[in-house]
Amino acid sequence: MNFALGMLALLVLTGGVALADRLVLRRSRPADAREPWWIEYPKSFFPVILVVFVLRSFLVEPFKIPSGSMIPTLLVGDFILVNKFVYGIRMPVTNTKLIDVSSPKHGDVMVFRFPGDPSQDYIKRVIGLPGDTVEYRNKRLTVNGKPIPVEPEQDFNYVESGNLNLISSKRFRETAGEHRHSIIVNLDAPSVQLASVQGFPQRERCEYNDEGFVCRVPEGQYFMMGDNRDSSHDSRYWGFVPDANVVGRAFAIWWNFGALGRIGSGID
Repeated sequence: MNFALGMLALLVLTGGVALADRLVLRRSRPADAREPWWIEYPKSFFPVILVVFVLRSFLVEPFKIPSGSMIPTLLVGDFILVNKFVYGIRMPVTNTKLIDVSSPKHGDVMVFRFPGDPSQDYIKRVIGLPGDTVEYRNKRLTVNGKPIPVEPEQDFNYVESGNLNLISSKRFRETAGEHRHSIIVNLDAPSVQLASVQGFPQRERCEYNDEGFVCRVPEGQYFMMGDNRDSSHDSRYWGFVPDANVVGRAFAIWWNFGALGRIGSGID
């Protein structure tokens, strides 16, 4: 069940009981009678549920990183905080935007509802904004005809989740908009696995070949890629992210059971 929908149902249930008791039920009880448990418990939980619902719906929501697609920026097991307010105030459950605050920018690490299954939340980096032309050929990323600046860094080694083999990748410092972040690539892997490219809405705006691809981002949509470029299921394969699917911007790591030193780290 969708968490926001479940919280809303609990809020309505507990709030309804509290309201019914205030307006009707307490009048039928003797003045010295104790509240029944089915009234006492909902009334006690209602303010707590209300606070959690408001915080998670409009301000900050926690997420856990389940995969390695954003390595080295985010590791499997990171618990992160996402700013729900920065891109606008949205209705809980439906995600309909009520008030516009700002728009995603190049390089933002963004959480969004996966277009193929909106019940799933994905996290990737914003590479292309509405109207941009994104090109990725031979492991070089270009946006609107301008190569994204990269600088070589020390190689990055990691163990992939569920696999005991050590993976060695080339690491680069990439500058996208105001963000300077690390990416990792496997120079022996293709820029895109052509067999994995799906049919998706406005697929005709993308052209693929053995060297990579070029995509023209539609208005009101975004092109997303993972920082672990060769181990990321992203817009190369399933297409664009509509603005209606945007959840918020990741800004901090608040916990990781396996790497306590990461606690409190910001996300660039």
